[in-house]
Amino acid sequence: MRDMVLSLFSALALAGISIAMPASAAAQSHDDQGQARRDMREGNVKSLREIERNVLPKMQGMEYLGPEYDAAAMAYRLKFIRDGRVVFVDVDARSGRILRRSR
Repeated sequence: MRDMVLSLFSALALAGISIAMPASAAAQSHDDQGQARRDMREGNVKSLREIERNVLPKMQGMEYLGPEYDAAAMAYRLKFIRDGRVVFVDVDARSGRILRRSR
């Protein structure tokens, strides 16, 4: 009985951790989205649509999964997938220049 209670407690504790972690990641993503809008309104960065117009044609044959914005680096990370492989393209949000592409 004691082992069953400990197992149940451990499972519940792990479930609580796994639920809490995505919430903090979602909050960070929301904060970065707001910062991206502020940076764009202030003229510090290009809009996501401008970045996408430049990068998407260069990624033919890949499915576009979406963007992330890193406010500290002032960079967008665009996520693509092809044949089960995920590819990230990091783009300078100020200039629109592609910084790196994962392989």
